[in-house]
Amino acid sequence: MPEYRYRIMFVDDDEDIVDMIDSYMTSEGYKIIPAYDGESALRIFNQTQQSENSEDRIHLILLDIMMPKIDGFDVCREIRKTSNVPIVMLTAKTEDIDKIIGLELGADDYMVKPFNPRELLARIRSVIRRSYAPNEESPGSSDGVLVYGDFRIDPARRSASIRERDLKLTATEFDLLYFLVKRAGKVFTRRQLIDHIWNSDYCIGERTVDVHIRRLREHVEEDPSRPHYILTVWGVGYKFHDGASLGRRVALIDSADALPESASFEADDSEDALPEAEVLSIAGGESE
Repeated sequence: MPEYRYRIMFVDDDEDIVDMIDSYMTSEGYKIIPAYDGESALRIFNQTQQSENSEDRIHLILLDIMMPKIDGFDVCREIRKTSNVPIVMLTAKTEDIDKIIGLELGADDYMVKPFNPRELLARIRSVIRRSYAPNEESPGSSDGVLVYGDFRIDPARRSASIRERDLKLTATEFDLLYFLVKRAGKVFTRRQLIDHIWNSDYCIGERTVDVHIRRLREHVEEDPSRPHYILTVWGVGYKFHDGASLGRRVALIDSADALPESASFEADDSEDALPEAEVLSIAGGESE
């Protein structure tokens, strides 16, 4: 019996598509758990969540939007109440509204039908890499614990907290937060964030970045409409508030048990980031 490293639940009422993807993904080493409506998907997922056998774990969900009984949006909403399992939404519509709604509900990515199985495989590998294989390619995965002002971020454990409150982040939200915090004060365009966070594996619209930023603000800001940490630089992109303005200790440490007094952290002077003075000149104003 073959061993599968990752188990994927594929939720779609089109059995032919499910069978085709099942055959293709099995040949690539993935186990497909089919569900043909939203109600079945929630039942199967909840059963695996309650199972004591780690081999029953679902690592990713491919979720169609238009389904009988319970649609994909409601399934995503219910799952996000208890789990951060990666979700890739599937839609037959090309309108941005379906994509935006899915992302705002907590989906990590989306694909438009019809799709090439190879492209789907690339999406799955990218999301799984960000979620479960941080030591391979996730930004900063080899670094120690990052302590920055109110934030504590551990890339090895994929955990983050603000003022000792644990943040429940999706893989994409975590990578975005870590990337911006580590380079606090530097301004990045949406395209630069796409290249760094999504690794340019496939075409991602810039609106996707805005949706993930909005969701991230809901996690970390007291008032997301008046952000203090994740700031917009009008006409350019986003930046994380610099440490000087926060007036708090910043450190990068190798152990979560101690914070050496001599430890310090300087924002990454990545040549991809635009100098703040230059950006404000381009934007013609100050950030939010």
